[in-house]
Amino acid sequence: MQKELSEIFRLETAKTTGVIISVSHVRVSPDLSVARVHLSIFPSERGAELLTNINANAAGIRYDLAGRLRHQLRRTPELTFYIDDSLDYIEHIDELLKK
Repeated sequence: MQKELSEIFRLETAKTTGVIISVSHVRVSPDLSVARVHLSIFPSERGAELLTNINANAAGIRYDLAGRLRHQLRRTPELTFYIDDSLDYIEHIDELLKK
């Protein structure tokens, strides 16, 4: 699921310049009804704006994902997207350690 979502975002971000969205990890509920998708967005300044757009288009992304996984999954889970800010956190810790 993570690989297919990464491919969907790669194809969509190829249309825009200066934006990279990668799927850092996906957590699926035990009953496969909900998937929490954590996204790493570069540049991080546009993260909130892009996440709002992605959540608004979650149904379309789920539809694309269902088409790609139709032979592997019986039912495609509902997608909820979150920003993975671990890289920003690591960068902040590095800055603090340099001081």
